[in-house]
Amino acid sequence: MKMLRSVSARVCMCSIAGILAVLPAAVFAQDDSSKALPALLAGGFMMFFLVFALAMYVYVALALSTIAQKTNTENGWLAWIPIANIVLMLNIARKPIWWIVLCLIPLVNIVIFIIMWMGIAEARNKPSWWGVLMIVPVVSLIVPGYLAWSD
Repeated sequence: MKMLRSVSARVCMCSIAGILAVLPAAVFAQDDSSKALPALLAGGFMMFFLVFALAMYVYVALALSTIAQKTNTENGWLAWIPIANIVLMLNIARKPIWWIVLCLIPLVNIVIFIIMWMGIAEARNKPSWWGVLMIVPVVSLIVPGYLAWSD
């Protein structure tokens, strides 16, 4: 419960920071020139994108920490640290730690992440094809939650 309060506090602070970042666009909105509307639309789009990205990060971090807890993997808190969550995923999937180097190589990382998610699905006693579903754009939003919170 304490962690959820700190997450909600961070989301609130990020939202306030985003609103303060968009406030200068409101000044341009008072201008009669045609440059004001594109600046305001760009600011709104950036705010929407940042809030969506933050929500996805929190969702995947909660799912990874839950998966670590259910698979009895140590250091589930690593799900909240950007590069360290890859180490946690490798530990859950029981893959060698040196694969983190492969995760940093473009195009190779796609294959490595699919193999990691397949290993995570097998660690949760689910079919390994759930890891392959991470390629599908909308379904990849559902897979971490299914692996974390299904029985």
